[in-house]
Amino acid sequence: MEKAVFLDRDGTINEEVTYLFRPEDLVILPGAAQAIKKLRDHGFLILVVTNQAGIARGYYTEEQMHVLHQHLNRQLKKDGAWIDRFYYCPHHPDHGIGAYKKACHCRKPDIGMFEMAQKEYDIDKSRSYMVGDKRIDVQAGHNYGIQGILVGTGYGREERQAGESLGEEPFYDFYAETLMGAAEFIIGKERKRHG
Repeated sequence: MEKAVFLDRDGTINEEVTYLFRPEDLVILPGAAQAIKKLRDHGFLILVVTNQAGIARGYYTEEQMHVLHQHLNRQLKKDGAWIDRFYYCPHHPDHGIGAYKKACHCRKPDIGMFEMAQKEYDIDKSRSYMVGDKRIDVQAGHNYGIQGILVGTGYGREERQAGESLGEEPFYDFYAETLMGAAEFIIGKERKRHG
C-alpha cells in the first residue's frame, strides 16, 4: 500500500490567484517545492486534489488547466520535486454551465477525487494526509478518513482565526504556517511510527 500526501493547489502550493489558468500567472509559494521534495524523499506519493469552478463557469477549459499543471510540474522539477497525479473537479452545483452544472461527488469536501486516487494507488489511509488552506480541504480529508492539516498560506490563517473567534474547537488535526511546516510534521510522525 502507498502512503500519500494529498495537496490542495491554490493557496497551498502556489499563490492564490482568482481562477488561475495562465502559466505566466503561476507563482509557487516560497519553500513549497522543497517541502514536496522532502515528502517525496520520505516515500510519499504527492497527489493534488483541486476544485476548479473556473472550468464550470466557462472561464477556461480543461485543456488549459492541464497545460497549467504541466507548467507547474516543470517548475517544481527545477527543485527536484513533482506532483505524481492531479485530480480535479470541474463542476459547480450553482454556477456551472452546461454539463458542468451539477452537484457531484468529486467536489471537496466530498471525496470523489480521493476515491479515484484510491483505485489507482491503493492508499494506506493510516499513513496519509490532506494538506490545504481551507476548511473544506481538511473536511474532505476527514470525510475520506485521513488526517487534515491546515496551512497558514492562502486563506488558511483567516480560516483558523475565524474558527478561534467563534470559540470553536480546531477543525484541523494540525496547523502549520507553511507547506514546509506541514511536511516536517508529517515526516516527524512517520519517524515516530518507525521508532
